[in-house]
Amino acid sequence: MAGQRVEVDGGILEGVNLAVSLPLQFYKYHKMWGYRPQHLSGLEMIRDLCDGQLEGAAIGSTEVTFTPEKIKGGIHTADTKTAGSVCLLMQVSMPCVLFAASPSELHLKGGTNAEMAPQIDYTVMVFKPIVEKFGFNFNCDIKMRGYYPKGGGEVIVRMSPVTQLNPINLTDRGSVTKIYGRAFVAGVLPFKVAKDMAAAAVRCIRKEIRDLYVNIQPVQEPKDQAFGNGNGIIIIAETSTGCLFAGSSLGKRGVNADKVGIDAAEMLLANLRHGGTVDEFLQDQLIIFMALANGVSRIKTGPVTLHTQTAIHFAEQLAKAKFTVKKSEDEEDSSKDTYIIECQGIGMRNPNL
Repeated sequence: MAGQRVEVDGGILEGVNLAVSLPLQFYKYHKMWGYRPQHLSGLEMIRDLCDGQLEGAAIGSTEVTFTPEKIKGGIHTADTKTAGSVCLLMQVSMPCVLFAASPSELHLKGGTNAEMAPQIDYTVMVFKPIVEKFGFNFNCDIKMRGYYPKGGGEVIVRMSPVTQLNPINLTDRGSVTKIYGRAFVAGVLPFKVAKDMAAAAVRCIRKEIRDLYVNIQPVQEPKDQAFGNGNGIIIIAETSTGCLFAGSSLGKRGVNADKVGIDAAEMLLANLRHGGTVDEFLQDQLIIFMALANGVSRIKTGPVTLHTQTAIHFAEQLAKAKFTVKKSEDEEDSSKDTYIIECQGIGMRNPNL
């Protein structure tokens, strides 16, 4: 891959290592808007991880040239200096450090619970246990939670490199066995808001699922572990085969607590109706790992999102992985909008191990 130059949708990547160039291109941005603080921070961290060169990277940039070298691992910091999502920083860095020469410790600063991005609770409670099925482990230590508009959160991610990633097969849904979650308030917001979010969510879920206990814990975030004011809720459904689904919502000025709880509950219920084994937010996050893995991976999903379609496009273009997306032929899925995403991974090997 030496000397490879890739230009897609206004962005240019020029590099030598798929483990770096592929996740960078997966970074979500729109060429009309350009890079936001979390995008720029992620680019700079990847540059430092591999002693690379980065040209044209600035807030608002729509074109960047990146030339990576050997991924070395080590301790690195990325700070959005805003409420930009630390989870997006984690998304762009994780596929890279998996193929580093040594273990990595990433200090990610910004918003832990931000709009238009996974909440850190989703990353820990849903993304982590599922993505680790590819054959690696990581530790996510939440040092400080940070909320819109100030951010101020910090998460430390520790992980060791692997030789190769294993393929996964997530096609057996099983039955829902547990529903649980947390409704939180931080800063000056009263604890009653957390209790009201939880109670409204439980009432909404019980209209559709009556035979399971729904355990949503209201939480007052400790003042020494949260920066600023915020509230939100995440609800997880776990199945007999280990599948995980989530619904979440964040509070906003002028939106009452009941609506926040109901929005999260309705999101979870929608993800349970489609018959897939992953929710709408996890499906696109798995694509890059399927592309890099050694063998055939299969996941069953509900409607294929635009994020997933975009991720597949770039994986096929940059990594030359082969994807197929077909309607599920299982009899139980015949009346549902359910799909099988299959990928022949490229078997990326870590040249450092």
